[in-house]
Amino acid sequence: MNSASREALAAARERLDALTDNTSVDAAKLAEELASVTSLLHREVSLRRVLTDPARSGESKAELAGRLLGGQVGGEAVDLVSGMVRSRWSYSRDLVDSVEELADTADLTAAQRGGALDDVEDELFRFGRIVGSAKELRSALTERAATPAAKGELLRSLLGGKAQPVTERLIVRLVTQPRGRSLESGLESLSKLAAERRDRTVAVVTSAVPLSDRQKQRLGAALAKIYGRQMHLNLDVDPAVLGGISVRVGDEVINGTIADRLDEATRRMAG
Repeated sequence: MNSASREALAAARERLDALTDNTSVDAAKLAEELASVTSLLHREVSLRRVLTDPARSGESKAELAGRLLGGQVGGEAVDLVSGMVRSRWSYSRDLVDSVEELADTADLTAAQRGGALDDVEDELFRFGRIVGSAKELRSALTERAATPAAKGELLRSLLGGKAQPVTERLIVRLVTQPRGRSLESGLESLSKLAAERRDRTVAVVTSAVPLSDRQKQRLGAALAKIYGRQMHLNLDVDPAVLGGISVRVGDEVINGTIADRLDEATRRMAG
């Protein structure tokens, strides 16, 4: 996003946080309503262009949003979207992306209130690993010829009763309404949002064998000291690393595996 859209999204995040700090607000219902607004704006290209037209005043755009959404979604959702269209956006698509992010964040807030945020984070990570290793499943979930209803039914059969309701809702929305994103990038974005709910950073840790609880605690403490914030560890086991561990935090990779050291030695000998 360019600077205008980044500033608009930051303001929208603050309004959402202020709204959901009030426990009387049904965060799950708000998420559902914001998701429906996302679908509307994605489908109606001309509408989102009008709502982000810099030549129109913020008040006129907010009034239009209120007229269109009033009676369709609750007052909290109307107020959030009206506030967003008052802001300046670099591109009309940025508005749609941002409303969708608020929907996902509201769902994660619902999970946090219910003490299920850790489970949701872990389930999103595990689902990504499952999809990555099951080509037929990934194909079924990303096949363009398959209807959203069929994909949703498949996911509910896989996740229903086995994952947190929030996890199921997030994944179903992502798969049935990908909006040009890959499944992998969408899951990664959801994992980052989940971590941000508690001001944590996600570290993807790959080791040859499962880490003990003591090792996980020591690694978490060491990474927290390095990055200056609490870390959430997503753990993966891959015998190919041949020992040691590999840690990925965002785009940064910390390698301490035997395989990595062998590769480095091979490169030096070749040089």
